[in-house]
Amino acid sequence: MFGDQLVPTPCKVVARRDENSDTSTLTLAAPAQWFPGFRPGQFMMVYARGVGEIPLSISGDPAHADHTVVHTVRAVGAVSRALRDASVGDVVGVRGPFGKGWDLDSAKDDLIVVAGGVGLAAVRSAVLEAQSCGRFRRVVLSVGARRPSDLLYRPDLDAWSQGDLVDLELSVDVTEPDWPGHVGFVTQSLNRLVLEPGRTTVLLCGPEPMMRMSARTMLGKGVGRKNIRVSLERNMQCGTGLCGHCQLGELLLCRDGPVVDYGVAEPLLAVKEL
Repeated sequence: MFGDQLVPTPCKVVARRDENSDTSTLTLAAPAQWFPGFRPGQFMMVYARGVGEIPLSISGDPAHADHTVVHTVRAVGAVSRALRDASVGDVVGVRGPFGKGWDLDSAKDDLIVVAGGVGLAAVRSAVLEAQSCGRFRRVVLSVGARRPSDLLYRPDLDAWSQGDLVDLELSVDVTEPDWPGHVGFVTQSLNRLVLEPGRTTVLLCGPEPMMRMSARTMLGKGVGRKNIRVSLERNMQCGTGLCGHCQLGELLLCRDGPVVDYGVAEPLLAVKEL
């Protein structure tokens, strides 16, 4: 963690890439004196001056020790819109990193990563680390989006689709001209997977119905609940477990999550409006 846990550290936007019509990826330069890195799956609180602060997953490569942090932000409210519209040279405030990540060190030989929509931002760093560490026998990335034009990280998807290290499956709900891929739910791709359940760890991030359906599919294939990990989202505010706004059952997700295993998540997600 750099800086004070409760005081944003100024970071300059040094690069910006528009992913689609409402989502952009920002590269922020942290102060040069110290940046401790992060673990895949962690998040930061990012502050737009005079507007407010929101949690954003860290979507960069953990292996890049260059004092930068990468966030992808979709414009859905005033703060996210202000951050999405930030230009190179603008300064935003950053606190963190916070929370528990995907813990790839304890993952089994085969990694199945499932992401829906902007959820790909929360697993991108895990896929990049899985690529660079070289210890996984197999990495499967199954990505779902509403339309092909909504897909994030097209350069990454192109590279993964052409490389040998990641088996990429893309699914969209609604097709567009020249789309050669699958049309349907991401769980349909999962149903086709042949896997060894005792050697498999699954990472899930996206809309909760998608994660529940994907988890049930993996359970049906014999993967244990402790080897299915989900990233949960609630109203993170302080990032340190003090304010309680992100409480989900007995969990404070900013401190105890956002990544938890499905044995913990399943009963919580079964409670309506919890």
